[in-house]
Amino acid sequence: MDFAGQRVTVMGLGRFGGGVGVARYLVKQGADVLVTDLLTQDELADSLAQLEGLPIQYRLGEHNVSDFTTCDAVVANPAVKPDNRFLRAAHAANIPVTSEIRLLVAALPNRLRTIGVTGTAGKSTTTAMIGHILSPPQPPAPPGDRSTTTLPKVWVGGNFGGSLLDRLDEINKDDWVVLELSSFMLHGLREDKWSPHIAVVTNITPNHLDWHGSFENYTSDKISLLHFQTEEDWYVLGPDVQVRPSSQARCWKPPPIDSTRSFPLPLPGEHNRLNASVAAWACDCAGVEALLGLKFLADFPGLPHRLQFVGEHNGVRYFNDSKCTTPQAAELAIKSFDPGTVHIILGGYDKGSDLVPLACFAAQHCMGIYTVGVTGDGIATAAETVSTNNAEVVRCGELDVAVREAVIRAKPGQVVLLSPACASWGQFDNYEQRGERFIELVKQSSQKAPSQ
Repeated sequence: MDFAGQRVTVMGLGRFGGGVGVARYLVKQGADVLVTDLLTQDELADSLAQLEGLPIQYRLGEHNVSDFTTCDAVVANPAVKPDNRFLRAAHAANIPVTSEIRLLVAALPNRLRTIGVTGTAGKSTTTAMIGHILSPPQPPAPPGDRSTTTLPKVWVGGNFGGSLLDRLDEINKDDWVVLELSSFMLHGLREDKWSPHIAVVTNITPNHLDWHGSFENYTSDKISLLHFQTEEDWYVLGPDVQVRPSSQARCWKPPPIDSTRSFPLPLPGEHNRLNASVAAWACDCAGVEALLGLKFLADFPGLPHRLQFVGEHNGVRYFNDSKCTTPQAAELAIKSFDPGTVHIILGGYDKGSDLVPLACFAAQHCMGIYTVGVTGDGIATAAETVSTNNAEVVRCGELDVAVREAVIRAKPGQVVLLSPACASWGQFDNYEQRGERFIELVKQSSQKAPSQ
């Protein structure tokens, strides 16, 4: 769209600036921008500070239907359900509704230099690994070399890495753009019939069923990443992804994970070796030989809140895996450590996932289970009914209590792991806030506890 002189409503600024990038972009395009959010000015202080001085109108603490029916376009956060009453009002008034990611992919200079990554678990790490492989450190220029050669850049964005909209002027047609794409984002992108040049699907297991309505709908949105590829494109599937697209794109199936074992990887867990394998073979499609890509991952630092090593005290290691919001991801995290060594914190917001199998698995493989949030009691009950229960089950309710109880019980050589398998809502605004609180509590406990 040509936004010059257009009245555009941005639905959702967010505490952590989810709408900041698109608001800046629209102002730069000459639009008359109104930002509306259910949160108040005080709650949005950090995000508002990033837009200070820009000619933007605000409606905070509420939404008003007229803002969605008298404008020229609405840009909504992709996580807002399509049946939201304000979006329904916009559609009824024939107002086009789009999202930040849809605006971005439409404006990118070269689709043949795009990589899209989705999946229920591992997509953030895989996205970051691809970006790391495609942008290895460059050796210093020889003395006296005045060459001005500029290598293509790698831009990482989408659901991970922040908005690239207000960086569009810097993205060249030869640069690689690597996008993590959530099921919410892909639901909207289907309308635009857009697929990346290289599409990556790490895995598909039930998630966000409260939003999509069914696993079939969720799977359909995930796999739509591949639907609009052509014979010049590639797709890479994790070993457990059985669906196949109807497009003519070329498939590149990574070899067994054993092929990665000779390459050092600083992140724990078999699932991270799988992420590395998928990332390396995606980069092979982009022109970086896969085995070389695996070598580049030897210094990959990992991501915050994804099996992040927090520290060690009195022989106990602490890991922050707050990004884990599915039972499948939590089970993978448990498997990253020796059986019988893990004290795991589970629970949070109820997204409708079946947590019973995870509770049973944790009861058999962990030393302790500490439950929090709305789903905590259900997880505890399921774990307690397992006849081969090896874990002590402690109902904690709050994260502060769970960390305290885990610290008391953990012994040298064991692990305290926050891998909740649930969203953070209800007790925290997001998984980052939950992870930061865990780190803070671990640091506090290490300062208080006497050395052994």
